[in-house]
Amino acid sequence: MSTLGHLAAYYHGIHVAPLHDGHEVLSWRSRMPRFDRIRVREHTCECEPLTYEFCTAGGMVLIRRRQGEGKKITLRESEWMRTGEGERLWTAILTGRAR
Repeated sequence: MSTLGHLAAYYHGIHVAPLHDGHEVLSWRSRMPRFDRIRVREHTCECEPLTYEFCTAGGMVLIRRRQGEGKKITLRESEWMRTGEGERLWTAILTGRAR
């Protein structure tokens, strides 16, 4: 295994901050495949049953919300958006200002 692969095996993801009062309530929708290949650029720690993924494809981004464990996982997604808007939303989720 390469050094990079070895390090990636130990990366557990970012921990999400607790929600702020008055946080933005996001609208999550069912998966609607738009691209054949989606790259997960960042993800939150899988130590919790609710995780988030920052995904990119075709110059667009979306946030994926995964809830559950084992075989029972529910996937919900944000709308596809431009990179700048997606990075703002990702930061808001990580800092507890949106969910």
